[in-house]
Amino acid sequence: MTERLAHLAPRLLLLALIALPWLARADTFDEELLAIQHRWAEIQYQLAEDDKADAFETLRERSRGLAERHPRRAEAKIWDGIVLSTWAGAKGGLGALSLVKQARQDFQTALALDERSLDGSALTSLGSLYYQVPGWPIGFGDDDKARELLTRALEINPDGIDSNYFYADFLLDQGDEDGARRYFEKALQAPARPQRPLADRGRRDEIRAKLKGLAS
Repeated sequence: MTERLAHLAPRLLLLALIALPWLARADTFDEELLAIQHRWAEIQYQLAEDDKADAFETLRERSRGLAERHPRRAEAKIWDGIVLSTWAGAKGGLGALSLVKQARQDFQTALALDERSLDGSALTSLGSLYYQVPGWPIGFGDDDKARELLTRALEINPDGIDSNYFYADFLLDQGDEDGARRYFEKALQAPARPQRPLADRGRRDEIRAKLKGLAS
């Protein structure tokens, strides 16, 4: 047994050395993704409205770079799409339509890679585009498609803050105030995301504002 272990040790060492570059890349990817998420939350919830478009444009260079370096990682495509779509919202006007079309492509690519990635965030994000973007002939908005995607996201992540928030916002857009209130309240009860406290705080502020509007 001792001799076998002695012969096995060099092989285990070689395997460990081979794995080290992969592990380093994984750590780097996760750290960069989290840094993009943090910066997105800072822009979305702390910057003045007039400063957001330029800040999102700068962040998009970073998210695009991550997606290009990791073409098989759905998480990178999801966050490139999120940055693009929020940049479009901050920019406004017809010029924003090309950005949301690029975001849609990112989300569709992410779904093809892994629709459960980041708790179904590609479904939530793409669904939100379909009810917020104008329909034909201006844009690609489609309420039926939005409902399908958002309910699929809820099946994957029934207790998530974003999955419930965007489904509630969709119901509000459809005139279903009772349903919207129910899902907004559920979103408020969502578990905290320890690595994303600013995003959680900002989203809860948005939810409370929506509930206040429903109560008035």
